[in-house]
Amino acid sequence: MTEYRFKDSIPDLFHPTDYDVAENARRLRIRIRHTDDGVEIIGDALSASIIEELLEKLDPAVIEQMLCG
Repeated sequence: MTEYRFKDSIPDLFHPTDYDVAENARRLRIRIRHTDDGVEIIGDALSASIIEELLEKLDPAVIEQMLCG
């Protein structure tokens, strides 16, 4: 079962113009990189449910999440 951890900050992958267009509501950005600890996937979406659903399908041991608002 995936453990959820809340973080104070995670890199913002969106650009200011991404927030201006209504059609971008389903847009997401992903950064994947190899680290000494394994593979790191950072995702950013205007709708949290989109990125949560994607990451949960990968069945990771841990998902780190930042609360926005």
